[in-house]
Amino acid sequence: MKKPLRFQLNLGRRFVIGVPYIWLLLFFMFPFLILLRISVTDMGAGIDPFAPIIDTAAGSWRLVLRLQNYLSIFSDGALGAGNTIYVDAYKTSLKYAALTTLSCLVIGYPFAYFMARARPSIRPALLMLVMLPFWTSFLLRVYAWKGILADQGVLNNLLISLGIIQEPLAMLYTDVSMLVGMTYVYCPFMILPLYANLVKMDVRLLEAAHDLGASAWKAFWLITVPLSKSGIVAGSMLVFIPCVGEFVIPSLLGGAENIMIGRVVWDEMFSSNNWPRASALSVVMILVILVPLAFYYRSKDKNDSEGWV
Repeated sequence: MKKPLRFQLNLGRRFVIGVPYIWLLLFFMFPFLILLRISVTDMGAGIDPFAPIIDTAAGSWRLVLRLQNYLSIFSDGALGAGNTIYVDAYKTSLKYAALTTLSCLVIGYPFAYFMARARPSIRPALLMLVMLPFWTSFLLRVYAWKGILADQGVLNNLLISLGIIQEPLAMLYTDVSMLVGMTYVYCPFMILPLYANLVKMDVRLLEAAHDLGASAWKAFWLITVPLSKSGIVAGSMLVFIPCVGEFVIPSLLGGAENIMIGRVVWDEMFSSNNWPRASALSVVMILVILVPLAFYYRSKDKNDSEGWV
C-alpha cells in the first residue's frame, strides 16, 4: 500500500533537518564531551587522562571529579585571582582575534562590494581569485610571509633598493607580522559571506535614495551597510572564532611575548603532559565563544519576533 504524500513529506523534512543535528552530535558534541570528561579527571600519580572518575573501592559508588583544573585557570596562590598566565593568554587571544576581525572587515568589505557591483561575466573570475589561496597549503602560505617579512626578506630588500630605508626593519616576530599573517589567511572568510549578502541587495533602493537627494556616502551608510548586517556578522564570526584558538600563525610569525591560548593548550598537553588542564582550558575557551553567541542569537530572534508582531 502506497504511503500518503503528507507522510513522505514529513519523513523527508525530518531527514533533512536531522542530518545536520547528527553531524553536530558526532563531530562537535561528542568530542566536546570527551574534553569535558578529561578536564575533570584526576590522573593521580599516573599519566592516564582517561583514569576512572567513579570510585567503587569502598563498596559504594563515588564520583571523583578534579575541579582544580578549572580553578587553577583563574586563581594562583602567588599572583592572586584573575592574574594567571592562562587569563592573560585568553585576553591576548581575544584582543588579536578582534583586531584581525576588524582588519579583515576593513579590507574585505570594499573588495566584496566591488565584486557584487562588478559585471556578472567577471564575478566568477573574482571569486576564483578570492578562493585561489585555498589551493595552496596553509603552512606554505604562512612560511611565505616569513620570507617576505624577514630582515633579509623581500620587503626589506625592496625598501633598501628603493632608498626608502638604510637598514632592515624588524618586521618579523612582532605584533604587526602576526596580524598581517592572520588577516591574510582569514580575509577570504570575511569576503565570501559579505559578497553573498551584497550581491542579492536590490540596487533600486540606492537609486531611490539618490532621487531623494542622498549623497553616495550617505546612501551607503543608511542603506548598504544596514542591509549587509547579516553578512558582516557571519563574516566576523567566521574570522573571530578560529582566530581565538589560532596556534600556527602566532608560533611562526608572532613574538615570544604574545602567548595566545592555542600555544598554552599545546604546551600543557604535549610539554607538561597535563591533559586535564589542557582540556579545561579548551572547554573554557569554547564557552567563552559560544555563550555570548547564544545570548546574541537569542536576543536577535526575540527582536525579530517582536518586530513581526
